[in-house]
Amino acid sequence: MLKAGVLGAGHLGKIHLRLLQQSKKYELVGFYDPFTENAQKVAKEFGYTLFNSITELIDAVDVVDIVTPTLSHFDCARQAIQKGKHVFIEKPITNTILEAESIRTLASQFHVKGQVGHVERFNPAFTAVKDMIDTPMFIETHRLAEFNPRGTDVPVVLDLMIHDIDIILSVVKSKVKNVHASGVSVISETPDIANARIEFENGCVANLTASRISMKHMRKSRFFQKDAYISVNFLEKKSEVVRMKDVPEQPDEFAMILQNAEGVKKQIYFDNPEVAENNAILDELESFADAINNNTTPIVSLRQGTEALRVAQMIIDCF
Repeated sequence: MLKAGVLGAGHLGKIHLRLLQQSKKYELVGFYDPFTENAQKVAKEFGYTLFNSITELIDAVDVVDIVTPTLSHFDCARQAIQKGKHVFIEKPITNTILEAESIRTLASQFHVKGQVGHVERFNPAFTAVKDMIDTPMFIETHRLAEFNPRGTDVPVVLDLMIHDIDIILSVVKSKVKNVHASGVSVISETPDIANARIEFENGCVANLTASRISMKHMRKSRFFQKDAYISVNFLEKKSEVVRMKDVPEQPDEFAMILQNAEGVKKQIYFDNPEVAENNAILDELESFADAINNNTTPIVSLRQGTEALRVAQMIIDCF
């Protein structure tokens, strides 16, 4: 079991603490949070060991789980890596591209592994269909949430949209060519609603919408590719695959058949893949343990986390 410590005991930090304690792949050593009152309250309520400083925590563990505000990710990760510790960093990887690149360089220099917490990669609705997503040419995503003061220290692009940016970059095997975007600040100092269009060199186009001032919650992505349409509902954990195949010689009388202007007939097949129940945060943390123990590349590497941040920054620069 890998000895793990958590930096940050806010809303998400408490979830990480609970899951690391449950995990059979980690031994939870304790946590550190600079906000003394909250830290003591969490330690007393749940019985976790509270360390007096970030240095003491880092020295006591193999893996540092960084669940602090984005502005402090770089400094926390730097200290951990320089002590030879593996780092799990909540998304976004850091506040700037320069910081992210520095973290990557340090991790390579000190021979440690790092993973970024893009948790939607572990959403069972996505994992059920990700192998079916093959060269999509049009992608549409909607990520809408009701207003919550937590997270408004960063633009909605870094708060919400970055999840979809990472998912898109994981399935489109092509470089970003152009980015167009617009954003509006409604209640925060930074944009609360944004729309972006990402064009890739292979011709794929992705249209992303994110809002944190909606009346309802929605986390849905749709992928259109040759002879198939794939829908992923990240919120309800449901997937749908619609395929078009050549019509058999003797189609079923209830078959849905389309014919184009050239007379080519296609039969439509509907499939709702089985979506297994899971805890995506536990899965991402344990997949990191596997990467460390087996010396493999983490599922969401520091490089991928950096690329998601790079595209997010390109979107923000359009505002």
